[in-house]
Amino acid sequence: MKAMILAAGRGERMRPLTDTTPKPLLQVAGRPLIEYHLEQLAAADITEVVINHSWLGEQIERALGAGDRWGVRISYSPEPEPLETGGGILQALPLLGKEPFLVVNGDVWCDYPFRRLPSRPEGVAHLVLVDNPPHRPQGDFGLRDGRLHCGSGRRLTYSGIGIYRTELFQGCRPGRFPLAPLLRRAVRQGMVAGEHYTGRWLDVGTPGRLRELNEEMR
Repeated sequence: MKAMILAAGRGERMRPLTDTTPKPLLQVAGRPLIEYHLEQLAAADITEVVINHSWLGEQIERALGAGDRWGVRISYSPEPEPLETGGGILQALPLLGKEPFLVVNGDVWCDYPFRRLPSRPEGVAHLVLVDNPPHRPQGDFGLRDGRLHCGSGRRLTYSGIGIYRTELFQGCRPGRFPLAPLLRRAVRQGMVAGEHYTGRWLDVGTPGRLRELNEEMR
């Protein structure tokens, strides 16, 4: 399986920290946040990694290189202008190939074991859901019998970790577009499987949450 780390966001909520440093390179316990993903991917024997980037992307390439330090091989998908999540993944599909692939947001921190993800998801995707954080109390999707739904009842938050099939992007045109509408359409069609992870997870999206994570790691 190949993996893609999403690292092209501008990090507006992280400013001024991201004025000079791309968000995936912000320090957590003295190390760039993205390094934790690379280590976890290597531990799961996922060694082919694609990273998209835009804002200050050259810093990411200089910091990570070809990935030798972590036992992975990194390919880069540069975006002159951010393409959002959907457009970024679509552009990177030639690097990811035709088999199902893992996608993880570059600005989350968690201890989820990537090895337990299914290599062949039922439907077009398998998403990892987590308990709703304080900044997203409404959640994203419901989960029933291993399938996501948009109906009534308890909702959970998409963690930014999932397995995707290329079929999810069938008919999409190159350019900038979000991923969420594609996922919601597939969920309504009963085409998305999922699981509820109750371990440690944090969306490192603001300076306050970054401080919280650093204090915890110390």
